[in-house]
Amino acid sequence: MDIVFERRGDGPPLLLMHGIGHRWQAWEPVMDRLAKEREVIAVDLPGFGASPPLPPEMPYGLDTMVTVLGEFIDKLGLDRPHLAGNSLGGLFALEAADRGLARSVTALSPAGFFTPMELRYVAAVLRACRLGAGVPEPLMRRLARSPRLRNLMFGMIYGRPDLIDVETLIADAAALHGAVGFVPTLRAGRGARFQGALRDVPATIAWGTRDRLLRSGQAVRAQQNLPHVRFVWLRGCGHVPMGDDPDQVTKVLLEGSAAA
Repeated sequence: MDIVFERRGDGPPLLLMHGIGHRWQAWEPVMDRLAKEREVIAVDLPGFGASPPLPPEMPYGLDTMVTVLGEFIDKLGLDRPHLAGNSLGGLFALEAADRGLARSVTALSPAGFFTPMELRYVAAVLRACRLGAGVPEPLMRRLARSPRLRNLMFGMIYGRPDLIDVETLIADAAALHGAVGFVPTLRAGRGARFQGALRDVPATIAWGTRDRLLRSGQAVRAQQNLPHVRFVWLRGCGHVPMGDDPDQVTKVLLEGSAAA
């Protein structure tokens, strides 16, 4: 299937995957920084951003997404690229790396380490965020100009919504509201857990200290389940850390993708 992507830079290939409801532009704050040392490929996952949804016969699940990712890597002629992902994209990156598709993997606040109760909380928050994203654009633009209201509207996703351009936030909201892959992906996520070992690939997991969606208990659980994996706290960052602190996130991604 066709996957929309943005490609920049030169060097070892680093493929980036966003979270549920987002788009490749989630990586825009770090793209040019990374492109100084890597060939960076940021994708719109199927059913998100500008990429078409999966065909009806293909379920939204880990096996399908790893298969689609493998086909995409082959199509671009990449030989086991470095992988990185945020949230749901982090889970996909970890799973693909565990199955031998990557030279290294870096996951930023990855999904897949939640309890059933934590998953219900995440699903409820995400549904509420998508509902709020349907506010008419003129009203959203007016509300987002207030720092207090901007934090209320986007604070579950970003640690510092005040640092994100208003137009970017509005475009993010539109992408979330219009994502045809949102509902089937959320439904498939009920059984999505990372159960791999990551024994044969250099791996980094990084977690925002201000992540209000996938909270710190899941970070601790990830460390306990994978004690041999490098772990980094992203100080002052929320669930989507790239816009909160581009320099800190770039450093983690470059270090993680230099480990192989």
